[in-house]
This record gives sequence, structure tokens and C-alpha cells, in this order.
Amino acid sequence: MTPEPKTPGREPAISFRGAGAVPPDPGTIHVIGHRNPDTDAICSAIGYAAFLRDVRGMKAVAACCGEVSVRTNWVLQTAGVTAPKLLLDVRPTASSICRRDVFTARPHDTFLSVYRMMMDHNFRAIPVVDEEGRLLGMPAIQELAQLFLPADTNDKTGAANREVRTSLLNIVNALGGILGGTAPALEEMQDLVLVVAASSLETTKKRAQQFPANRLIVVTGDRPEIHELAVEMGVRCLIITGKFKPSTSVLSRAEQSGVAIIYSPYDTASTSQLLRFSCPIAEALTHEFLSFGSRTALREIVPTVQHSHQPLFPVVDDESRKLLGVFSKSDLIELPRMKLVLVDHNEFAQAVAGADEAEILEVIDHHRLSGNLRTKEPIRFLNEPVGSTSTIVGIMYRMQNAAPDKGTAICLCAGIISDTLHLTSPTTTDTDKDILAWLASIGGIDSAQFVKDFFAAGSMLREQTPDRALESDRKVFEENGWHISISQIEELGLDEFWKRQTDLQAALQSLLAKHSLHFACLMVTDITRHHSVLLVAGDQRVVDAIDYPLAKENVYDMPGVVSRKKQLFPYMSHVVTKLAAP
Repeated sequence: MTPEPKTPGREPAISFRGAGAVPPDPGTIHVIGHRNPDTDAICSAIGYAAFLRDVRGMKAVAACCGEVSVRTNWVLQTAGVTAPKLLLDVRPTASSICRRDVFTARPHDTFLSVYRMMMDHNFRAIPVVDEEGRLLGMPAIQELAQLFLPADTNDKTGAANREVRTSLLNIVNALGGILGGTAPALEEMQDLVLVVAASSLETTKKRAQQFPANRLIVVTGDRPEIHELAVEMGVRCLIITGKFKPSTSVLSRAEQSGVAIIYSPYDTASTSQLLRFSCPIAEALTHEFLSFGSRTALREIVPTVQHSHQPLFPVVDDESRKLLGVFSKSDLIELPRMKLVLVDHNEFAQAVAGADEAEILEVIDHHRLSGNLRTKEPIRFLNEPVGSTSTIVGIMYRMQNAAPDKGTAICLCAGIISDTLHLTSPTTTDTDKDILAWLASIGGIDSAQFVKDFFAAGSMLREQTPDRALESDRKVFEENGWHISISQIEELGLDEFWKRQTDLQAALQSLLAKHSLHFACLMVTDITRHHSVLLVAGDQRVVDAIDYPLAKENVYDMPGVVSRKKQLFPYMSHVVTKLAAP
């Protein structure tokens, strides 16, 4: 007889090869700057990640949530430092919780082999994939159990309960049987009809004649008259149970007429049951199951699965539909959160997408406090009125009587030089000067020559499209209900700006519509003259309130203005504060 089925276990009785999911490494801290990162955002992230590793012994990596500019790339190459990891969205997704080492079945595997796998490993569901790993179905133990039950049918022949789609080879494997002699098309899938010869010869013959002989499987034990009948009718297969053998003449005539004979080690009842389970699992698959693309946010998954009776949920590649892993409801109890340290910004509006769902550990910044940054636990929040976040990282090394390596020191120098325009910006402090000198000595650089090479490394206006130039260093602010975007580009002279003014104006207009802004502007700073021009677009009330000299239509002349943080933003804040809310 067939063994008694095992009772399915409780959670997590699911198809995992090994233990453990593959969420974001809980020990890794990502240090990341603001969107559209400038040199200081990139270099302070590199520097502070190194500080956490070197001084605090933490597992930290630098990351960025935007394209690295030409100049910043030059810094990284000069310093011999690898570019930060690109991280555009830190929201937990299906991919971050799914378990990767998964047992799977193939569509040609028999129902019996899949069922036994599930029983042996106490699985309650198992993914079925094709040869390329694409998900085809997700049979659960409850669904497979339905094959034990007879179909509800009014057909007097009982054909629905007799039919099984399988091959002779599958039957041999399912029974652990022996093929007597030869048989054609062993691997061919066929819709076969099962007839169990448990009645008299006449009753069995009458029942068998209701179906095409070439589709019949006749199952019997030590009954020579049934053996003779099967061969005489030319059935597809005669299965003899209980280790009995037919006569020599039956074997000879079966060979001549192409009737396959299979010897089953089980009794007739068990053999008949196992025959039903010889069909390939592909025959039992349905499309009625939940699966999720790898990038599906967990906030979308939780309400979808909470009322589902499905025991296991597959995660597939969004494009190829290849199976990546699986998860169960228990994996949603404690959702993974990426650990972040924010540098060079302190508000979610400028942070990487999904930062509000991450675990914020620290904020290191030198800008004004703004926005809606909230955390669930107390954190280290360090905000210093200096010219660069890289300066703060240098201070932290000094406070610990430690020093960065040469490459990190060069990166931190670049962050300070970029944000303070080589200590000439109004944001510059004596601390910036002191830290830059200290870092330059560690990095072995001549800061004056480094400045020339850095700003000559590439013109954003010449080498990028207008849209990308605007996004290279752009921040969005909200003041008095006004949504304002301020982009800044430093250039060696303003020649490239005047050449591309018309295209940049059109790009600003597109920016307004794309981000639902009231006002957008681009400050282009000539670092050789410490002089800027401001290209504007947006609400006419804001434009009319600007009282700098008009150089050309939509372009204002701003002599001596070089800092967005300390000069331009405070000025624009003052402008919109005097206006009624939009």
C-alpha cells in the first residue's frame, strides 16, 4: 500500500533549500548625500563611510542617489577612490525579503515526485519553473490534495475519473515498476483511460469497450483471462500488480500487437492510486496565484497578501519573469529597513527615495534645518555652520586623533574646495581653512594647483544636455507655500552659458511642469571673477520681485554672489516671504 501522507507542518513549511532570507545586510550602513549630488555630497559620504570603518569599526559603505559629475569623477580618479554605490531607492521591496535558495519543480516532473518532495521537506507549496527559470505555477499542497478526490460528474461512463494524462515512462517511474519487453513511444504524453479489472470478465470487457483501445490502461492482478482480453483488444498498456507474471503466449502476442506490459510491485488499489499521480505537474498548474515583481514595494505587498490563503509567494524578475525567490507571511512580521547616514542634507525632500522608510542613524550637515525629517529613535544629529560637510568629517577625524588615508583626504579636500570655491565663498570659516590645510598635507596635494585642475576638469554646460546640467546640482525648497528649485553650476567664465541660454531657458520651463514648481532658476557662477548670473522661469510675481540688475531677458546680473546656501537662497526666501502664498 502507499504510505500515509504526512501532515503539513505550520509556518514556515515552505520550499527553501537553505536557511535565511536575503534582505539588505542588517550590518551594513549606507552613507549617502542628497539627490543631484554635488562634489561635497559625494566626497563627504566617502569620507564619513571611511571614518565609520576606520574609527568606529562599523561596516559602512558610501552611496549616492544621482549621477556623479565630470569634476567629481576627476576627483575620484585623482584620489584612486571607487565611485560610491548608486542607490536610487531604499524602500524595502519584494526582492529585499525573498529567500533565494529555493527548491523548484519542472513542468515534466510527475505529480507524485513533486508531492513526495513536499512531504519529505514539509513544504506547503513549491514553485514550478521552466528550463530557463521562468515561473509557471505555484501548486500548494491543498491543491494537489484535490487529485485524491473523484470529479463531480454526471457522465455514466465515469470517464472523467478514469482519465489521466501521462506517459508510459512516467507510469513506470511512479510505480517503481518494470517494463516487460519493449513498447513504442514510452515518453509520449497521452490522454489515457484507466480500467481496473476488479469485476467479472464480461463486466470488464463491457466497460473497456466504451473507450478507444489505444487509450486504455488495464490494471489487474493474477487474472489470466483479463491478460488475454487486454492483448486481444490491443490496449495501450496492461499493468499486472502484485508481482504476478502473464503466460509466455500473452507476452509474445503483446509484443506483436504493441501492447505494453508493466509489472507493479503494489496491489491493484495502490497501483490505481499511484497511476493518477504519474501525470506531469504541468497538468495541475493554474494561473490563479499571487506573485510579485522584484521591485514591488512592501507597502503594496502587505495589504495584498494579508487576506490571501496562499502559503508561499514567489518573487520574479520584473522583465524576464524568472524566479528570484519566495517569501511567506511570516517574513513580513519584521520588515527589513536599510540603515542610512545622511550627509550634506537634513530633509526627506532632498534625500534618496524611500529614506522615510529607512532607519536613519545619523545626519551630518552644514545647511539650515528644514523639512520634515523625523525618526523613530534618537539619532546623532551634527550640524555645523561651516562651508562644507567634508569639513565636518575632517573635524571628526581630528577629534578622535585619527587621520584618513591619502585617497580619502584628497576627496575631502575636493569637497571643501568645491563648496567654498577654494575658501572664497561667504560660507567659508577659519575651521574650513584649518581642516583643508591639514587634509592637503595628508593627501600630498598643492591645493592651489588642485583648484585649477578641478575646475578645469569639465564644463557642465559644454558637456551635458541642458536638462542634465540643471539636475547636476539642484535643490528644491518650500517657503511660504512657494515651491522653488535652485540649480547651481560653476564655470571658468560665462561663455558657455551665453551660448546655451535659450536651451537652458527651455529646460527650466520643462522643469517647472515636470516637478510642479512655482519658480525655478539656475545660478551660473564664474569662479574666476566671483560673479554669477541668474536665469529664471516661473511665476511672474516672483520674477518681478527680483531687484538685481537685468542683464538680458530672464537673466539677472549678480556680482559677488557665489553661494546658494548663504546668499541666493536667503535672498529668494526673502522675496517669496513678501508675496502672498500661491
